[in-house]
Amino acid sequence: MDHHICPWQHGAFLTSPVRKLSNDPIRITKDYATAGATVMDVGCGMGFFTVPMARLVGPSGLVIAVDVQEQMLAGMQKNAAKAGCSNITPHLCNSHSLEITQWDGTVDFAVVFHMLHEAPDPQGLIGEVFTALKPGGALLFAEPILHVGKQEFEQEATLFANAGFVETTRPHIGISRAIVWRKPR
Repeated sequence: MDHHICPWQHGAFLTSPVRKLSNDPIRITKDYATAGATVMDVGCGMGFFTVPMARLVGPSGLVIAVDVQEQMLAGMQKNAAKAGCSNITPHLCNSHSLEITQWDGTVDFAVVFHMLHEAPDPQGLIGEVFTALKPGGALLFAEPILHVGKQEFEQEATLFANAGFVETTRPHIGISRAIVWRKPR
């Protein structure tokens, strides 16, 4: 597996309006990022999912935006400020741990979108997110078809099952392979 983290200089491209044509963040997350929910965007980059989910969860909700690169978080905060979103908590993690224990058992929905293949310890990351989720919480996992082949995707899916997640659906998301997982109640 290739563990090169997307350079922060690509962040602006990752939030471009063109990307919404294949990956509309509202359409993809609206069933899960509901009013008042606590959601976590793992590998948030410059906020492609973070800002739209902040709008979906509204002022009574919270988005925890986790990234390993300060520049990505700074870009996300700029985009959030432009959008008038004040319900986002940026969280800088390190490459060995998401360091999210303060949210254990509080998260309704998490997004791990097009980034697991970049994680040095995917099983550890998945375990940390599993612990952060409330019982019954959902997780959207997606990988880009151009970077992650079917076999590698299925190997990654096994890591979620091993962590205790239960597969619920495989949504159609442009240029991606995706699974929605649930933490058992």
